[in-house]
Amino acid sequence: MKPAWRDELMTEYAGLADKLERLLPCVEVPMHLPWIDAIQALKRERGAVVMAHSYQSPEIFHGVADVTGDSLALAQAAADCDADIVVLCGVHFMAETAKILAPQVKVLIPDPLAGCSLADSITAADVRALRARHPGAPVVTYVNTSAEVKAESDACCTSANAVQVVEAMGADKVIFLPDRYLGAHVAGQTDVQLVLWDGRCEVHETFTAAEARHARQRFDARLVAHPECPPEVLAEADFVGSTSAMGAWLEREQPERVALITECSMADNLRLRFPATEFIKPCNLCPHMKRITLQNIHACLRDLSPEVRVPDDVAARARRALERMLAVGRGERV
Repeated sequence: MKPAWRDELMTEYAGLADKLERLLPCVEVPMHLPWIDAIQALKRERGAVVMAHSYQSPEIFHGVADVTGDSLALAQAAADCDADIVVLCGVHFMAETAKILAPQVKVLIPDPLAGCSLADSITAADVRALRARHPGAPVVTYVNTSAEVKAESDACCTSANAVQVVEAMGADKVIFLPDRYLGAHVAGQTDVQLVLWDGRCEVHETFTAAEARHARQRFDARLVAHPECPPEVLAEADFVGSTSAMGAWLEREQPERVALITECSMADNLRLRFPATEFIKPCNLCPHMKRITLQNIHACLRDLSPEVRVPDDVAARARRALERMLAVGRGERV
C-alpha cells in the first residue's frame, strides 16, 4: 500500500526537500517524501541500518541511507556493524560482502536481481583453473565478484586499494580478477606481473575517448575517470581513481567544471558537496543499481525479505580474503 501524503511532510523534511530539489526535478520530491517518511519509521521499528552505494539515486542516497560510500567503505561499515538488520542498497555482491563480514546480522537486499556484469563474468571453477595454470601465484579478486569466487581467492581488493593489495601479496606474479581494464590500470602502477581475466563493467566499458574529448573541448571540463573504463578513456583523463578518490580529488582541486566518467548518479551525489563546481555528466546508468527503489526498500523492511544468505563454508573462506583486504587498509594514491 502506498504511504499517504501528509501536508506536514514538507515542513518535517524541509531540509531534505531543499537538497533533493537541487538534484532532482522538483515535481518528483513530493512523490518521494511519503516513501522516505515510511522507510524512516520502519527503520526505527526494526532497528535497521540502511547502507547505500554512491551509485544509488539521490532520493535513496540522501533520503534514507544511514551509511554511504564506495564498496570499501560499505565493507568496512559492515565489518563494524552492530545493528540487527542491514538493508544493502546496492548490487548483490555488496549484500553478500556485508553478510560475510557481519554473519550475526540479518542482511536484506531490496531486489535480489540487482546483479553485476563483472560478478557474472567469472566462476569459482574459473579461479581454480587459473591457479592450476599458474601454480604458486596468489589470487587477488576485485570485490565485484560472488562469494564463491571470493572464497577461492587469497585476498580481495577494491579499485581504491588494488595496487596496495597486489603488492602486499609479496609475489612476483599475481592473478588479478576479473576486471581487465582495472587490471591493466593496476599493472601500470606496479612491477608485479599480473595475470588478467577478460571481465568488464557493462557501464564503464561503454564510455569512449571521443566522449571524453568532447566533454573537455565543448565544456572546458576537467576529466575524472573510474579505472574500470577502457584504457583509451583513462588516457584522456586528468585523474583516474575510485569513487572515494574522485571526491578527494575534487576537494583538493576545486575545479570550475568537471566531467565524471562513471555511473551517472555519482555526479548527482557529489554536487551537494561541491556547489561551486559545475558537473558535466556523460551519463551512463547502471541498470542493476537502478533496480533499487524507495518502494522496494520499504517492502524489504516491512517484510524482512529478501534475506541474503551465504553457506557457512563459503563465507568462512571468503571472509579470510576480505579481512586480508581490510588489513591492508585503504592507503589511496590520490
